[in-house]
Amino acid sequence: MDVERDPLLQCLVLLTEQNNRPCTPQVLTEGLPLESGRLTPKLFLRAAARGGFSARLAQRRLGELPNLLLPAVLLLEGEGACLLQSVDEDAGEAEVVQPESGGAARMTLQSLENVYTGYVIFVRPEYRLGEQSSRVLGDRDGHWFWGTLWRSARIYRDVLLASVLINLFVLANPLFVMNVYDRVVPNHAVETLWVLAIGVGVVYLFDFGLKMLRSYFIEVAGKKSDVLLSARLFEKVMGLRYDAMPSSVGAFASNLREFDSIRNFLSSTTNTVLIDIPFMLLFLVVISLIGGPLVIIPAMAVPLILLYALAVRPALRRSIERTFSSTAQKNGTLVESLTAMETLKTQRAASPMQVRWEEAVGYIARWGLRSRMLSASVVSFAGLVQQLASVLLVIGGVYMIMEQDLSMGGLIACVILSGRAIAPLAQVASLIANYEQSLKALKTLDEIMALPDEHEADRHYVHRPDFKGGVAFKEVDFTYPGTEYGALKSVSFSVQPGEKVALIGRIGSGKSSIQKLVMGLYQPTAGAIAIDGIDLKQIDPSDLRRSIGYVPQDVMLFAGTVRDNITIGLPQATDKQILRAARMSGVEAFVNQHPLGFDMPVGERGSALSGGQRQAVALARALLHEPAILILDEPSNAMDNASEEYLRRQLKTFARERTLLMVTHKMSLLDLVDRLIVIDDGCVLADGPKDSVLEALKQGRLQVRR
Repeated sequence: MDVERDPLLQCLVLLTEQNNRPCTPQVLTEGLPLESGRLTPKLFLRAAARGGFSARLAQRRLGELPNLLLPAVLLLEGEGACLLQSVDEDAGEAEVVQPESGGAARMTLQSLENVYTGYVIFVRPEYRLGEQSSRVLGDRDGHWFWGTLWRSARIYRDVLLASVLINLFVLANPLFVMNVYDRVVPNHAVETLWVLAIGVGVVYLFDFGLKMLRSYFIEVAGKKSDVLLSARLFEKVMGLRYDAMPSSVGAFASNLREFDSIRNFLSSTTNTVLIDIPFMLLFLVVISLIGGPLVIIPAMAVPLILLYALAVRPALRRSIERTFSSTAQKNGTLVESLTAMETLKTQRAASPMQVRWEEAVGYIARWGLRSRMLSASVVSFAGLVQQLASVLLVIGGVYMIMEQDLSMGGLIACVILSGRAIAPLAQVASLIANYEQSLKALKTLDEIMALPDEHEADRHYVHRPDFKGGVAFKEVDFTYPGTEYGALKSVSFSVQPGEKVALIGRIGSGKSSIQKLVMGLYQPTAGAIAIDGIDLKQIDPSDLRRSIGYVPQDVMLFAGTVRDNITIGLPQATDKQILRAARMSGVEAFVNQHPLGFDMPVGERGSALSGGQRQAVALARALLHEPAILILDEPSNAMDNASEEYLRRQLKTFARERTLLMVTHKMSLLDLVDRLIVIDDGCVLADGPKDSVLEALKQGRLQVRR
């Protein structure tokens, strides 16, 4: 990361140092969607939160910045930025810190005004509560979902105001009809008819405009919340502790995709029904004013529909939950089949997958049918009640007209208002179905948001700009999540900075587990791991992995080009860095033979490359940022002898002053190391100079379990 090209990031790093909360640039920006490798003012707010700060972007004149709010970050012309430390209006000077130099300097307010854009970012440290206080007071941002919705409170307030006016305008039609029947027709008052018609026409125009505005406001609020929630959800997923990741990727992806149902529920215009339902009371009041006792009929119809909807809800919830679970299982089967298509075809294993797929689809169809039938029953029941209410109103109205207690126009108005009062309830069924699905999705996403982060917000990490490469294990036990058998048992060893060590042993002995623990992907069940004498738990994962180059045994590439995959962890890498890494890893050999060079497509998961080529690309991206610690897990198992020999020579030069921790079964690669650690059944069987350990193995003095 080229920090010198990012003045905003430099300002933030300086602020963390000034407030005794030093953070490295990598920690502050890890996972953020940087634009051209730089922070934007909006991204600055998110990065500041990672450093324990609350930040706000505002537009202020230079003379409106009191010293109480300083230091603050000023946005300057040419995408520049500086720290404003203090302002001395009497002397007409300001103390600023230029990120390029890092030192404070005084300059005139006029000079500063000439380059100041008028935008400032106010930054203040967040008070860190103790664990008990945090548990009592909760998160400062509130619930991840409801807190985000609250940001759109003003928009929903406008929606509510528009709904009030829209429902008031509903009264225009029945009152217009009533006056026409009762006054215009008997008196042949044509002039009054036109006056009433023009008036109600104006009301309808306003009603149309307000309905369009209400729909627009709902969509805007939904879009705003969708962007914020989606970003927060994906950031959470990217920051999950590796040992907390769900076992089924497909089911996990399906659960994440259920966020769409929440988004649709928020932005759907059917939500206006929820707002319209309380206005049933208004219509009932107007019916009582016009028709007197006739109000009893719609007043009884409303709770009747609600009671039926509530009675159906438990069964509807059960069917939706089972559909939800089956959909996750179905998606898991689909993703697993697509990612393992080659294996399914070569091993003739399509039949079991077809069985799993059809079982899931049949289960979804069965419970989906039940959900739709329950929803349809509420709609049909509401329609039946509405029709019966209209008939009963007419019957009751006729008797009142005969007693001269009600006019013809009044009866028609009551029928219209009754239909308007009951109509929203007819949509309750779809609302209940959408609500239950959204509620289930929200509960699932709540569980995901409650999963542990690998970057613990309350932990004060020891930030290091770089590492020398020392690694130490002390009585480390480790068991993979969901298993009972320990992968490592009382493992102890230490690796000095710059030392070259190979971990050897039979398959499943625990070699790769040691490497994953060093990477911080898992935490030991017992014991301690230290890097340069610092407990691994005290090191921010971003700082740790910035200093480690890791090549896994199973290489995963992403759809895109060779260049994209090499620079995926360092997008700002220069061509010189890319060429150097490609030359050392052997990538240069095959990209130079392709007409597109480094723009050569690799296909999804690297399917367009051979196994050896994929390993070469993985090595290139591990070597690109010149790490202090190099961790290799069978780095040449897919390479031919010539490629392996070339790689061995390059790594010997590259790792000369770096720590190397390698897992291999190939004797040829042992030329890179000076020391061997033999792992057997999760324990250290032998640890010593390479020649001594190899001789002991050859003579049978070390007995490896079979």
